Amino acid sequence: MVIRVHFLRNPEIKKGLLIFIGLSVLSTGVSFLFDKSLGFFALGLCIVFTLTHFILTYQRYLKIAHFTHEIDRVLHGAESINFSKFSEGELAILESEISKLTIRLREQAEALKKDKAFLADSIADISHQIRTPLTSINILVSLLSKPKLSDERRIEIAKELELMLVRIDWLITALLKMSRIDAGVVSFQQKKVSVSELVKRAIEPIAIPMELRGQQIDILMEGGETFIGDLSWSVEAIGNILKNCMEHTPDGGRIVVKACENAVYTEIEITDNGPGIDKEDLPHLFERFYKGKNSSKQSIGIGLALARMIITSQNGIIKAQNSRDGGARFTVRFYKGVV
Repeated sequence: MVIRVHFLRNPEIKKGLLIFIGLSVLSTGVSFLFDKSLGFFALGLCIVFTLTHFILTYQRYLKIAHFTHEIDRVLHGAESINFSKFSEGELAILESEISKLTIRLREQAEALKKDKAFLADSIADISHQIRTPLTSINILVSLLSKPKLSDERRIEIAKELELMLVRIDWLITALLKMSRIDAGVVSFQQKKVSVSELVKRAIEPIAIPMELRGQQIDILMEGGETFIGDLSWSVEAIGNILKNCMEHTPDGGRIVVKACENAVYTEIEITDNGPGIDKEDLPHLFERFYKGKNSSKQSIGIGLALARMIITSQNGIIKAQNSRDGGARFTVRFYKGVV
């Protein structure tokens, strides 16, 4: 490795050299006025001091040049940087700060790579999720074009098309919500939220489907439980959990919603009497587009992921497990302080 240092081209070095020469001439001239031997001694001393100063300065410039070369290597993709030679004075301080900077830049670069990979996977998953109902819609539309199709069959196909369009609409809406949270553009309100009002509004969208299935929902709470958060977004999160429980609860089944509050957190517990969550699914339950073994064909796998994003963005946590008596149990806690 060759590092070129244009030492004498530096204007500060030129200026310093002129000052040293001027001082040397002045001190030597004054010394010769007093004594010839003193003049030679002063001249030799000035030469020694000047050479010593510029040799040390040159060595310092070599270190700075090497330091610059190491930084340039990092900027051009080097994985590591060797700062072991810089262990004194200002260079040591500079080395410490540059080392922190390079580590931070490397971490950001790695995070950017992961984000790109995640984005690519997400786009692939989104394309697959949207393509599936679109394929079904194309097939159903082609069936509608058949001239001998009965009116009853046309009505059935129209209903199926409506369900597919509703599914696509929900999928796109959920993905937009998740992307907004990911981008950090969602401003969650910090207001007092009534848990009873939250649960009431979260049940409304699934009330009719539950009635058609003969399912029962029990609410066990005192009614005064509250937490600080965003009511609308929290309704979205709890609604997705309730919808998941409804889909995995058999006809005539039962869902129980409990709530309690203490000095540390407000807890909402949702349980069902369905088959429960498979052990292999538990670690991945809140991952995007993950579909468990007991998932229905209509399941997309983003409802619980969205619920978790909303809850954690409001200083909360969500946990899923199986109840001792069977069925799934989701525990949501909104903490009153930072956790």
